[in-house]
Amino acid sequence: MYYIQEDDKPNFIARTFNIIKLEGDKIIIPIGRDEVIEEKKAEKLVQKTKKILDKAISKKIILSQKIQEQEEYKNRLYRYNFDIIEGKWLFEVLACQALDYILEKKKMKKQDIAIAILVNDLSENMLANIRKIAKEYKRVNIVTNHIEKFKKIEKQILEQDGIMITVGNNKKKGIAKTKLILNIDFPSELINQYNIYENAVILNIRGNVRITKKRFNGTSINDYEIKFKETEQFDYDKINKYKNYELYEAQINKKQPFQEIIKQLGKDKVKITQLVGINSKI
Repeated sequence: MYYIQEDDKPNFIARTFNIIKLEGDKIIIPIGRDEVIEEKKAEKLVQKTKKILDKAISKKIILSQKIQEQEEYKNRLYRYNFDIIEGKWLFEVLACQALDYILEKKKMKKQDIAIAILVNDLSENMLANIRKIAKEYKRVNIVTNHIEKFKKIEKQILEQDGIMITVGNNKKKGIAKTKLILNIDFPSELINQYNIYENAVILNIRGNVRITKKRFNGTSINDYEIKFKETEQFDYDKINKYKNYELYEAQINKKQPFQEIIKQLGKDKVKITQLVGINSKI
């Protein structure tokens, strides 16, 4: 596991010759605080980073917040299929907690709320979350391009849990009156093809989504913040340069059964502390 971060004050030689420092589990890139890595420099830095990572047993890496802003470097790094921790997997696991957080802040009750779930590809973790959601909310509507696949899931949930959900893909009416939307994997281009309730709260799990509807005055959430009980084990650099959810996700065994993961989150006292939209926070 490596943490890739910037050197806030690289010396002239390190910057000129693109000298990367390796300090324990930290790969330190020679760029200043306000510097933007250009294409040619990015390629050299990535090749040197790759040499270090190729020798590592674990291919997990976390990018500091500053390095994530370096598009030329970051995009080249992605080409090599390293396991870059971004917090999206954890956000999916925490989807029900995030929905509870929204309801608490908005003073809404599950038994009064219809929720729409936008999804085309469903993981086992998210299926477990949908089962939980179906038991708790007034009405659940799954909106998908893969209606036949999700009709089977609809039938399965009805047969096993005795709970009715609906599956459809009506772009005019599907989410036009829905105040709470869980968007698992619809990108901006797709979700903007639908009529969206103008004051809806949209929780975007896997991607950064921008709603371009002129009448939309709601909240589109793309990011989140958490706290957990072992935060203090990380050093000053990691706490200040990285997101808490990335630090936590990197420690989790993702191959565990979903319920074991949920138990682990409980033991570690993982709590959402903020949901972050494009122009607002909850």
